Amino acid sequence: MSKTQQYVVMIGLFAEMVLDKALVDYRIRQLNQEIDKSLVEGDRKTFYLLIEELKLIQA
Repeated sequence: MSKTQQYVVMIGLFAEMVLDKALVDYRIRQLNQEIDKSLVEGDRKTFYLLIEELKLIQA
């Protein structure tokens, strides 16, 4: 594999990592909003489900 091909592969991997991080950050923001809403509404079941998902993502 040439240096140019290696560079292209590395750039592709970096782009994938950046996208993955952005998606995780977005989901965390979504979960936090949904958690806040479940607290306001007193929905304990939803609250605990969302907290468990958040724990899994942040682990």
